[in-house]
Amino acid sequence: MTLSELLEGLWIIVRDKVRAFWREDSTPRRHNRNGEESLLLVPIPAGRSKLVFFLFFAGLTCVALKAFWLQCGISTDFLQKQGEARYARTLPVPAQRGQILDRNGVVLASTIPARSVWADPEEALKLKRSDFERLGAILGDDPREIYEKILARKDKSFVYIDRKLEVAQGEAVRALQLAGIHVSNEVRRNYPDGPISAHIVGFTDADNNGREGVELSYNEELSGRQGSRRVIRDRLGRIVEDIWIKEGVVGSDVVLSIDSRLQFIAYKALKSAIERHEAKAGAVVVADVRTGEILALSSFPTYDPNSRRMVNFESIRNRVITDTFEPGSTMKPFAIAKALDLGIVRPDTLVQTAPGKLTIGDRTIGDTHNYGMITVSQVVAKSSNIGTSKIALEMDADSLWNMYSALGFGREPEVELIGAASGRLRPAKSWRPIEQATISYGHGISVSLLQLVRAYTALARNGDVIDLTFMRASAPAKGTQIFRPEVARQMRAMMTQTVQAGGTARRVSVEGYTIAGKTGTANKIENGEYVDKYVASFVGMAPAGQPRIIVAVMIDEPTRGSHYGGTVAAPVFNEVATGALQLIGVHPDALNFGAAPGILVRGLSNE
Repeated sequence: MTLSELLEGLWIIVRDKVRAFWREDSTPRRHNRNGEESLLLVPIPAGRSKLVFFLFFAGLTCVALKAFWLQCGISTDFLQKQGEARYARTLPVPAQRGQILDRNGVVLASTIPARSVWADPEEALKLKRSDFERLGAILGDDPREIYEKILARKDKSFVYIDRKLEVAQGEAVRALQLAGIHVSNEVRRNYPDGPISAHIVGFTDADNNGREGVELSYNEELSGRQGSRRVIRDRLGRIVEDIWIKEGVVGSDVVLSIDSRLQFIAYKALKSAIERHEAKAGAVVVADVRTGEILALSSFPTYDPNSRRMVNFESIRNRVITDTFEPGSTMKPFAIAKALDLGIVRPDTLVQTAPGKLTIGDRTIGDTHNYGMITVSQVVAKSSNIGTSKIALEMDADSLWNMYSALGFGREPEVELIGAASGRLRPAKSWRPIEQATISYGHGISVSLLQLVRAYTALARNGDVIDLTFMRASAPAKGTQIFRPEVARQMRAMMTQTVQAGGTARRVSVEGYTIAGKTGTANKIENGEYVDKYVASFVGMAPAGQPRIIVAVMIDEPTRGSHYGGTVAAPVFNEVATGALQLIGVHPDALNFGAAPGILVRGLSNE
């Protein structure tokens, strides 16, 4: 109705009222047979009539003014806002997530199209049993579970049946054309390497937010900035019209230090060793000595980030950074290096280890053999607990603690992945002599494999320790000096020479390269007591003269065959170190380090 029509109708009503008003008093009165005034024609008092007329006229006036207000657009903005509040919505538009690449540009994580299946419970619950069976066959789900999922939200208008499906699956569901079953277009993350690099890359949830690994640590950079979309919805919530769309900012790509080729080698070697020795778990790390870049990291058991329906926490946990263990003999080089650095001993200093037992307070420690009087070099070569303990006890506890702390033990590593463990290094003031001795050969202290690799950079470089990184570096790392450069060289030389003299890591062999390394075999602690379960480890540097890489291997609870680091972890080192040195392009150095032609220099190890 227009304003003119409204006013015309108002005028007619007012005119008729006025006419009736003037006729009211002149209307003849009617009486019944008794002379009484008829109730049907009781005259209305003039005051009351005028009041009703006034109220009626005022109401019509208000309606007219309101109509004028609305028709002339004085409050158009307000009305539009009220309408939009009921039917318009601003929806977030996710930005395309950035890719995760290895150091050579190989894609480790990307975004691909996907489909999600959802239902309108009111309509879907009317489907036949055969319809649910056909739907379940495509989705790989129990038809009964699908029905119960929809039934549980029967009072709602929306319920997801399955999300982030393959496009082919989604389109197959769409082709069924089942009433109440709908398919929407979405995107999901794809991980081409699957379980091989899962513990580094991590994964995202159904809403594309990082939940583990690099996906979590760099979630903000990868996510970019989301856009927005203004739409009109009908009463059922369906989008019927787009008002405007603001595109988001695409997420940034993240380039890792990982080499996917070496990652595959590490994964394969570790998996083989765990299966061969029927071990509980294991891990391996490869680090670049110059830059601190982590070139490969593998943890087992692993999982496929593309399909996580049956994944448990044990598989998701990255044991390289989250698990701590007593490192055993892999800790011995640090106490000996500190004694060399302080000038307390030299490589040829004699240490008495007879009779193969040493009592400190009320505790006794021992060696596997009575080595008698041996040099410091032989202490390293034979992995003498007694020799290492005697050297450690020549130093004050604070000096040792400061050295261990500077190497990174007892504190959380500064690394990009979230969840790195700090390990356990008790304050020096709480050490008794027996504890100072046992810590020197790797008992009474807990470390992660990542912490151990970081500490070994001080021996592989010129005595300075560097932080490790999962990001590709553009320049050599700057370290913190822990030992004098000549001490680091002496330690590497001793570790290499002991292997030639008959160390326990006879299976360590990388053709053409010299190796300096150390094995460790430590009992595990359960309920505060040592048990007959072991952690076998090996940390090696190559080439020994001027190391380019550090490879650390840890095998948890080997139960078949040997449980020593030299036989369980060493083969993994061989395979991984060979692949790493070849991929990096490091020239063989065995002849340049004092080995005779045709003789392979084996790496130092110790149990």
